[in-house]
Amino acid sequence: MKGIEIARKLNISTSALRHYESWGLIPKVERAENGYRIYTKEHEAYFQCIRALNAGFGMDLVKKIMPLIINRKIHDSLWLINKAQVDLYTEKETVQKTVEILDSKEFNELTDIKKYRGKDYFSIGEVSKEANVSPSSIRHWEKEGLIEPERHNESGFRIYSSSDIRRVFIIRTVQRVVYSLDIVREVLSDIDKNNIVRTKEMALQSLQYIDQALVEQIRGIASLQNLLEVVSKKDEQEI
Repeated sequence: MKGIEIARKLNISTSALRHYESWGLIPKVERAENGYRIYTKEHEAYFQCIRALNAGFGMDLVKKIMPLIINRKIHDSLWLINKAQVDLYTEKETVQKTVEILDSKEFNELTDIKKYRGKDYFSIGEVSKEANVSPSSIRHWEKEGLIEPERHNESGFRIYSSSDIRRVFIIRTVQRVVYSLDIVREVLSDIDKNNIVRTKEMALQSLQYIDQALVEQIRGIASLQNLLEVVSKKDEQEI
């Protein structure tokens, strides 16, 4: 099977196929006497799976999964897929919480949690955990002036109020839709003026992106199942 035939089926370039090969995402490709690559049905299944998984999971994860399948570490690859789906669900919950925050215009959820009850201020670790965002991102937003936490009088550590946490939720959700910090600043300025219309639209748009990512993930998993069947049949034939 020629590379151009597979490329046409997948609507990609032959150079993309060669990139996937150079990244170690497909089994070894034999060559004819004239030097041309000889692709098999198995290679085609790998290429199809790579394209399908990339749409829902991203190439970084694909680069981890495909070598595992080549080396028949199937369960390891499936657990990576499972974790990515859990992460997507967690992201959906976080964005939904942002929508609830925007609707209530207050942040009461954290102080209602038993372990935080009675607290007026929170550590960066607590904020990071509740908002599902890294401490480094929070520090970066502080550096950019998007949030301005107070400092503890004695220790000098950052301490975050409920208002700060609300802003963290909003920033991370808006950045799923737009990457420009200038637009994020505009959104926060609108919120400070009690205008949440654009922010609410962005949060709902983010939810739509997550729903679409879920659909793409399911399609990718279907393609992965097809690849695993091809791999299994090949292994049976070689026994």
